[in-house]
Amino acid sequence: MTVHQRTAAAPDPTAATAAPADPEAAAATTVVPEIRRARPEERDAISLLLGESFMEDPVSGWVFPDEAHRRAVHPAFFGVFLDAALRDGWVDVADDLSAAALWIPVRVDAGGGAGEGAGGDEDQGDEGQADEGQADDEISELLAMADPENDRARIVAELTEAAHPGDRAHYYLPTIVAAPGRRGEGRGRALLTAVLDRCDEEGMPAYLEASNARSRGLYERLGFVLTGTPIDLPDGGPRMWPMWREPRG
Repeated sequence: MTVHQRTAAAPDPTAATAAPADPEAAAATTVVPEIRRARPEERDAISLLLGESFMEDPVSGWVFPDEAHRRAVHPAFFGVFLDAALRDGWVDVADDLSAAALWIPVRVDAGGGAGEGAGGDEDQGDEGQADEGQADDEISELLAMADPENDRARIVAELTEAAHPGDRAHYYLPTIVAAPGRRGEGRGRALLTAVLDRCDEEGMPAYLEASNARSRGLYERLGFVLTGTPIDLPDGGPRMWPMWREPRG
């Protein structure tokens, strides 16, 4: 759920056609809309989509136990992640805005350390680079404004940051959603395939944190594997699974 790693310039924006539906939905006749890059004017609609889609997510339910409060704060809370992806990476959507995936490139500098840049535009050059601490502070401040005094959001951020590999460049997927009425129709697979095919072409790994068993199964079918120990949230909270995918071919 958390944008916390060092980023680099995003790849050239390229449109992709929809991939086949999920195996569980093979018998469905639904046609998956085209997958394309989000437009700036769609930011608010995507923020609402993120907020609604995470209402039943187990991690979000743990961070925001009260349902009414969760619904009220979700658009602003996930809007922080959305803005980070729009600035530092890119956002892919189904053409009808029924699904979205946020991607952030993570780079490792020549000296072996990680560095963060606000590089959504590849010709931005060095001027697009931002200090890692400043970027993390900005996100933390915005999250605090979205839901003041929420310690559980901070806990998730700290645990996922500790689990996130930082020694190799990769594409990080902090968030992927399909609208509640559109799940099981292949939209998630289509969004993932659009980028994973590019990962294979570029020799680029990918990383994410699965927040439920169903999504973990989809990610495993697409080549993701567990990186090690799952993340168990405290106070009886749910489990998260850090997952890594090596490029194929």
